[in-house]
Amino acid sequence: MTTLSLRGRLRQPSLARREALWGYAFLLPWIVGFLAFTLIPMVATLGFSFTNINLAQEQPLQFVGLRNYERLLDDKQVWASLAITLKYALLSLPVGIVVPLAVALLLNSRSLRGTSIFRVMFFLPYVVPFVAGVLIWNGMLNAETGWLNGALRFIGVENPPNWVNDPTYIYPALVLIGLWGIGAGIIINLAGLAGIPTELYDAAYMDGAGWWASLRHITLPMMTPVIFYTLTLGVVEVLQYFLVPLVLSNGNGDPGGSTLFFNLYIYKQFFTFQNMSYGATLAWVLFIFTLAITGILFASARRWVYYAGER
Repeated sequence: MTTLSLRGRLRQPSLARREALWGYAFLLPWIVGFLAFTLIPMVATLGFSFTNINLAQEQPLQFVGLRNYERLLDDKQVWASLAITLKYALLSLPVGIVVPLAVALLLNSRSLRGTSIFRVMFFLPYVVPFVAGVLIWNGMLNAETGWLNGALRFIGVENPPNWVNDPTYIYPALVLIGLWGIGAGIIINLAGLAGIPTELYDAAYMDGAGWWASLRHITLPMMTPVIFYTLTLGVVEVLQYFLVPLVLSNGNGDPGGSTLFFNLYIYKQFFTFQNMSYGATLAWVLFIFTLAITGILFASARRWVYYAGER
């Protein structure tokens, strides 16, 4: 082998290097999008939180230090909206975890026929545009002409609830609307159920275990990674709950301020009051709060989440 040919071969990139370069090339659009629409705006909002930017007022740009954070501590609406968010989370999170899992268990049953059709039917509402789905539910929950109250009157309920206009029933109504999009959760739970080895059920059946014992000692422990995944996403989503109350009440917090969620309050600071600095402060507080809760979830997962590959 001549020296010239040896140098040529050394200059040629290896197969692993070429594959890595092609991988980075395909990832480049995502990286650019992440930098342009996520990382840079996050850094910018962090800087805004230490300034006095308010588009509704003509004032020189100033560095105000922690003044926005001090204002946040004295803002009663911040704590009220945070309490509304947590109150709704305590009601919606258990439903959002239990109902998709229960439906997936039913669809995974061997005795049920036509499961493929039911899977498609449960998933179809998930692909319906969300605003259109909320408007449909707003009509269904109408106190006078809604189908739900019509069904309640049919079975003998004389004074059915005024779902979307009563602070007592607005949270159950929001949970019902949330059930509209459980199709993705059902698919995830079905995938988790399909990954449970059938040998475990056969061994339990041979030992005389019934349906409840198998569910308690096999299905639920093996499904804890999926439950943990669903819980984590549910916490993040509920802390960012925004679109449904915005469509239902135009962001006014009706009825009686019971739907002025924390994320909706951030939206009003940004786009109604145009107070960019204070809105950015609220957004960063929400980010830190969400990060803290998810950190607690990940720390607690060591005690209750079972992974089959671990010892």
